[in-house]
Amino acid sequence: MNENGNYNQQPQFYGNGSNNSNNNGPYYNGNNGNYGNQPNVAEVMTVKNWLLTNFILMIPIVNIIMLFVWGFGSNTNPNKANYAKASLILAAIGIGLYIILFVVIFGFVISNLDNIE
Repeated sequence: MNENGNYNQQPQFYGNGSNNSNNNGPYYNGNNGNYGNQPNVAEVMTVKNWLLTNFILMIPIVNIIMLFVWGFGSNTNPNKANYAKASLILAAIGIGLYIILFVVIFGFVISNLDNIE
């Protein structure tokens, strides 16, 4: 701690940046980044998991139900949950744009019915 009460610690340099025996770069200090206060990391979804996810999303009606289950379920991988929530948000934006476009076109057609004759 310096005289201002701030911690002024510089990063420690471990090695010369070349290919060391651990192959983890110049700042490797042997603890693999586990500092004890970091949250648990979600399991990585494999290609097989993503292919199965996309296959399920190709099935009509089931896809909408599964997006809600994955997006708001408690036992879902966070990566899949975020993907499902993003898909639902994009779908809502698309539906909103289609409704606005329909109202504008329908209003234009209705307003020009008098000019047809």
